[in-house]
Amino acid sequence: MGRMKANAPAQFDTDVVIVGGGMVGQTLALALAGAGIDVTVLDRAAPEAALAPTFDGRASAIAYASTRLLAGIGVWDALLPDAQPILDIRVSDGESLFFVHYDHRELAGAPFGHMIENRHTRFALLAAMKAANVKLLAPVTIQAVTTDTFGATVTLADGAALRARLIVGTDGARSFVREAAGIRTRGWEYGQSGIVLTVAHERDHAGTAHERFLPTGPFAILPLRGNRSSLVWTELRDAATALLALDDARFADEMRARFGDFLGHVEPTGPRWSYPLSMRHADRMTGQRLVLAGDAAHGMHPLAGQGLNVGLRDAAALAEVIVDAARLGLDFGAADQLARYERWRRLDAVALIAVTDGLNRLFSYDLTPIRIGRDVGLGIVNRILPLKRVLVSHARGTVGKLPRLLLGEAL
Repeated sequence: MGRMKANAPAQFDTDVVIVGGGMVGQTLALALAGAGIDVTVLDRAAPEAALAPTFDGRASAIAYASTRLLAGIGVWDALLPDAQPILDIRVSDGESLFFVHYDHRELAGAPFGHMIENRHTRFALLAAMKAANVKLLAPVTIQAVTTDTFGATVTLADGAALRARLIVGTDGARSFVREAAGIRTRGWEYGQSGIVLTVAHERDHAGTAHERFLPTGPFAILPLRGNRSSLVWTELRDAATALLALDDARFADEMRARFGDFLGHVEPTGPRWSYPLSMRHADRMTGQRLVLAGDAAHGMHPLAGQGLNVGLRDAAALAEVIVDAARLGLDFGAADQLARYERWRRLDAVALIAVTDGLNRLFSYDLTPIRIGRDVGLGIVNRILPLKRVLVSHARGTVGKLPRLLLGEAL
């Protein structure tokens, strides 16, 4: 990263600049603004571009702990009417008779989480940003990011510059902030693509999420409001390309062959799209006057539906580090404060990446001895209630040292 020479602190335009106005970036901005931190959010897309007037097929699983965070920043009440509770989870190995069934009444009491269409989440976050008078500059193109001992400067393509105590990169997998800081990533491609679409079905899903492991990858059926489900269908990349090229009728037949008829007749609704699957993790999450969160810091296989939740945990932890330092009169952009955030978040992210990567590889082997071992393992887990409770706690995001917002406490 280029560094500006400075002998004395410069005048700041804002306390924190957040580059990336997606769900993680806006959540962090609202948490900070609610605690009196002056925040400016920069994004390359106009805010209206994220507010699709019709459903675009994309939805996210919001873990139980993440719903507490959204409540803490004042958006959960707006989301609740469109949120489908996840009441049960069923994990199976293809057509095997062995499975694991997680029942919220037996294991948690409250729902494991909620499925929400991304458009509703984006709309609620943007409305809250406007109500909180958080500065949002979009669409903008960033020309350069530079730092020095005292602060960070973001230069825009039109020549304008913003000076802040700290810059946060929440700008996705191809993060400009991460590249500007010279932070490398490690990882690999899976050779798989995730096909995402929404389906309508005859029967009620009863709030049950299904995770089926097929030889080509996971096939997740996630409940939405009404008799609809979000489908995340993993295929080898060439096969996914061929499937997406089929006409609607043939594509629907291929989908039904994997989906089954347990919910009656199933029909795709709305668009279908895909994205390549990969694993990556930044070598470090911080730099001089700079920090990464969300997909800019780490990316994982979507089989557990935890990508967004990990990013939201990043946002909650970073907000707490910044606010605690500010209240003590400390420099929240200093290296020792940012190191606290990295220590807090790195282990959780790495552990989840390892788990999702390992599960994807384990269930991709179609050899008979391995398949038998998997099935026996699922049967054993299904009978051990304490072990199921531990696994459910991970799925609900309630494991480890949690930020106050994830505990339902005020920041």
